[in-house]
Order: sequence, then structure tokens, then C-alpha cells
Amino acid sequence: MGNAVVGRHEVRANNLSRASENRIHDDAVARRLGFSGALVPGVEVYAYACHPVVARWGRAWLERGGAELRFLKPVYDGAAVVATATPEGEALALWVESGGALCATGRAWMAAEATPPEDLEAWPWRAPPAERPPASEATLAPGTWLGTAPERVTAAALADYLRGIAETEPLYAAEGLAHPGLLLRLCNRALTQNVVLGPWIHVGSTVRNLAAARLEEALTVRARIVANEDRKGHRVVEFDALLVADGTRPVAQVRHQAIWRPRQAA
Repeated sequence: MGNAVVGRHEVRANNLSRASENRIHDDAVARRLGFSGALVPGVEVYAYACHPVVARWGRAWLERGGAELRFLKPVYDGAAVVATATPEGEALALWVESGGALCATGRAWMAAEATPPEDLEAWPWRAPPAERPPASEATLAPGTWLGTAPERVTAAALADYLRGIAETEPLYAAEGLAHPGLLLRLCNRALTQNVVLGPWIHVGSTVRNLAAARLEEALTVRARIVANEDRKGHRVVEFDALLVADGTRPVAQVRHQAIWRPRQAA
């Protein structure tokens, strides 16, 4: 890690998914799979990492910036977390540490100008099934399209989330903007609203912001699976996702990766 720190964010990790269908966020299940306890969701680790980025670039980053983050080791509920940003050319190198371990690494950047919006016709929306099939190589096959039900981020929901991640940046509440952690949470729904999963683990994302998402807009995800393969005994799914506001306005494009069947559960 470089010495020229441009942003540092210290927070106490909070497992916001204790009641989730994904039992990797349950102490007993996580321990059976070899972890010390319930895992804090990767989307919240990403939210912690975004703090020094937004402190550096402000709203402009939400409109035309990007980031990639890879999760290396678990972050546990109640543990102290430090998210750091250091210069890397014109970009920022990102580091998230907890419990003496490097838990996530990545980088963030700013585009020189706004990126043209994606062609929505190339990203068809698919309503989630009324009855979800079990996750499998067939139901998560490359080329499969996934969609999420419209979801509005209300002022109350935003306030709850900001409290939950101990976010101190005033921009979101002041300007009525969705937090980037909330947007990445919606990408998880592309999986959870379409298939029934056992314990699963988010392992990394690359995000390209296209516009700031505003409160009360109906947000949907349109996603296409690009890979479903074995990696060291884990079954890993990878998909491209477009987040769309009110059915017309693309706000982010994401490459999302998750272990949908850990080798410990195979």
C-alpha cells in the first residue's frame, strides 16, 4: 500500500443481512462452512470503500466515475474496518482492511466526460418468475437474461441504510441520491429474485456509473449471465447488469461475480 493516503474511512462493520435468505450471513451456517461467523455482505464492504472516493470526487463520481473491487477475505459483524484510498496515477487504489487482514482491493476512477447511456433495446427487462427454480448450471446458464422487480429507494429507506453503514457523507441525504451500496445491492437481487440459492458469496464487482440515481425512482436491473464455471471447486456465476431508473434512464452498468455454490456446500 502506498503512503500518500488521500482518504481514510473507519467504521464498525454491520451485518445488514442477518435475516437474509442467504444463510452465509448467519453465524451457525457460516461456521459450518469454515468461517469464524456470519459474513458482512460484499455490497456493504463496497459501500465502505466508496466513502473516500465520494469524499474526493463528490457527485461527479456518481454520474461518470467507476470502481472495481475484489473481495479477498471475510469482514465480520462488529469488526473494525478501515477503507483507504491512495493515488494511482489519476485513479485511486482502494484497500479495505479488518482484523489485521486485507479484505478487499480495487481501484476507482473518473471518466474525462460523461459516458453515453446504454442502448436500452439491447437490454431487455425480464420479470422475475412467480416461482423461482433452484440455482443450477441450467438455470444460471450463460446467455440467460435476469430481471428484478421495480424498487423505489425512499427517503426513509436511504436514512436507514446510511445509519446501517455508519455513512457520514452528507451528499446523499442533502441531494436526494441513492447510495452506491444500495445500487450494488440491487444487482444481488438479479440472482435472488430469479433462482433459489443456498449459502452464496459475492466475490467482486466492476461498476461504471452513468448517472446519479435519485430517490423515489423505480429502479430495475436487467442482467445477462456471461459465465458459470468451476473455479477451484467453487461454482461461480458472472453477469453483466444494467441498472435503469423509471424504465428509461440507465444509471450504472455492473459486471458482478458470485460464488453461487461454495465448494464446502457441494
